[in-house]
Amino acid sequence: MRDVARLAGVSVKTVSNVVNDFPHVRAATRTRVLAAIDELGYQMNFSARNLSRGRTGMITLAVPELKLPYFAELTDEVIVAAAERGYTVLVEQTGGVHERELEVLSSDRRRMTDGLVFSPLGLRQGDAPRLEVGYPLVLLGERALHGDVHHVSMANVAGARAVTEHLIGRGRRNIALIGSYDERGASAGSLRTQGFLDALGAADLRHDPARTGHALEWTRTTGADAMRRILDAGIEVDAVFGLNDVLALGAMRVLFERGLRVPDDIAVAGFDDIEDGRFSRPSLTTVQPGRGEIARAAVDLLMDRLSDAPRHEPGTEVVVPHRLVVRESTGQGY
Repeated sequence: MRDVARLAGVSVKTVSNVVNDFPHVRAATRTRVLAAIDELGYQMNFSARNLSRGRTGMITLAVPELKLPYFAELTDEVIVAAAERGYTVLVEQTGGVHERELEVLSSDRRRMTDGLVFSPLGLRQGDAPRLEVGYPLVLLGERALHGDVHHVSMANVAGARAVTEHLIGRGRRNIALIGSYDERGASAGSLRTQGFLDALGAADLRHDPARTGHALEWTRTTGADAMRRILDAGIEVDAVFGLNDVLALGAMRVLFERGLRVPDDIAVAGFDDIEDGRFSRPSLTTVQPGRGEIARAAVDLLMDRLSDAPRHEPGTEVVVPHRLVVRESTGQGY
C-alpha cells in the first residue's frame, strides 16, 4: 500500500480510502490511485484487513431449502458477490421452520461471522422485536418485518401479472394456477397470486377456483400431483401458471404423460427462471426475478452496514425489477 501511495503521489490513508470504496475521495485522486494499483499489481490482504478491524471475513446466509433450485442458485450468487468483497459465506438451512429461523437470529454461531443475509419464511410481524440484533442484518423475501432492517425483495406482483398477461395475449382464457399461498398476503405465493388475478381482472376474465391446483410445498412432485387432480376433475384448461418453475415443470411432465401437447393444447409458464427451465423440452417461459441483482444488493447493503461510514439509511428497501423470458412452452422459442 505504501508503494501504491508513493507512485500515485498520495498518502497511505488515501489509498486505504480508495480500496475500501469510501465515498469522500475526489474522482481524479481515485483514478490515479486505481491506475497505480493496476500498474503495481497490488492485491489487498483481506485477512489482515479483517483482523485489524476485529472481523472474521465471513458472513452468514440463511435460506429455507437448498434442494429448491431457486435458493441453490441464489446461494451461488451470494457466494460470488461476497467473494468479490473479500468475504466467505457460511450457509445455514432453516427449512422455513419458525423456531429454527428464530434460532438463526440468536445463535452463538453469529459470533463466527460479521453479518447475516436472511431469507425467512416462518417469521411473522410479531417477531419484529427479535430482529433488533447487535450485528448487521439484511432480509430477503416478501416480509418487511422491521422498519430499521435493510430489505431486498423481487417484484412478485408485477412479474406474475406480466406472465399472466402474456398467456392471455396468446389467446388463453382458462388458466390453471398451480401452487399455494398465505391468505395473510405475506408470501411469494400470495403476491404472485395477486398479480395473476389482477391480470385476469384487467382482461375481464374470472378465475374459477376449480382451476387452482393447491400445493403446500413447491416441488416438481406437488406440481405434478396438482396438475393430475385438475385434469382428473375434467376442468377445462388451456394454460397453466406455476407459482414457481419447479411446480410448472412438474405440471408439464403430467401433460406429457396424458398425451397433451405443450403449448398447442396447453401453454405452461412459471416464475424464477431456474436453469432447469432453459433445458426442459419444451423450454419453459418464466419470470426472471433478478436473482443476481438480489444477491449483489444484499451483500452491498451488508457491507455498507459494516463500513465506518454507512451511506444507506436504516430500513433501506430495494425492489429488484423483473423480466419476462418467453420460451417454447407458450408458443414462442428463443
